[in-house]
Amino acid sequence: MKLIVLLLAALVCPIFAVEPIRVLVWDEQQPQQKEGYGEKFLGETIAAHLAKLPGFSVKTAKLDEADQGLSDATLDATDVLIFWCHRRVKDQDDARMEAVVKRVMEGKIGFIGLHSTHWGKPFVRLMQERAKADAVKALPEAEHATAKWEFLNDAPYYKGVGRAARITPFVEKGEGNLWKLTLPACVFPVYRNDGMPSHVTTLLPQHPIAAGLPVQWDIPRTEMYGEPFHVPPPDEVVFEEKWDKGEHFRSGCVWQVGKGRVFYFRPGHETYGIFQQEETMRVVENAVRWMSPPIKP
Repeated sequence: MKLIVLLLAALVCPIFAVEPIRVLVWDEQQPQQKEGYGEKFLGETIAAHLAKLPGFSVKTAKLDEADQGLSDATLDATDVLIFWCHRRVKDQDDARMEAVVKRVMEGKIGFIGLHSTHWGKPFVRLMQERAKADAVKALPEAEHATAKWEFLNDAPYYKGVGRAARITPFVEKGEGNLWKLTLPACVFPVYRNDGMPSHVTTLLPQHPIAAGLPVQWDIPRTEMYGEPFHVPPPDEVVFEEKWDKGEHFRSGCVWQVGKGRVFYFRPGHETYGIFQQEETMRVVENAVRWMSPPIKP
């Protein structure tokens, strides 16, 4: 009897073979990355690491490719998009970035934004959509059908905020049934690029993104970002970073946006080899596995 069961299992298992997670690593490929990564670009370094692991099918894309590396065919063959950008945000094509946003909100792609992607167009747009959903949810139910909305600060790219600035997003009542939503600035009031270490605390050790990571670990050289981070309240904060001069930052945040998942991971400045570190790459690996849509189209 046991032999029959084993034979049946051997016949059935191929039918249910798990398909690899299709990962696309998108990188602006800023020249300064060479300081931290040598011959490979930052995105290529991440892709090379993931490609060595079981269960991943990994490709790279960059800003200067046709369709900016984000054609419909490419996106339709992607389960998780890892995104890094910095100085060329305004060169990102709105239509291509909206194609990313649409698929994330439909639950077809998981989105991982790294470091300065806080101002990347897909991340900003996803935060805007989450802010809109939160604002509607916060209204009295009787006003949902009649409310009219005015959206402010819809293009926050490269616009800083002061320490005393009101934290975005926020809602204010207008005249009649008008509501004004100031959209998230997706930035923070202070940063410091002195290469000093950060100290990471794993706040949710049971979260799948934190699997295999210590409760506390350090990044030897990094740029500092200081709170408050002007984004909608995350559903979960997996990691927090602190610096010896007193700053802190919610450095691993998760949101549900529409039907899709968004994960922002703060570390990753281009001149430091942060994605050559075991812990940071474990975060990325875990996030890819957790964020992959359960059912592929």
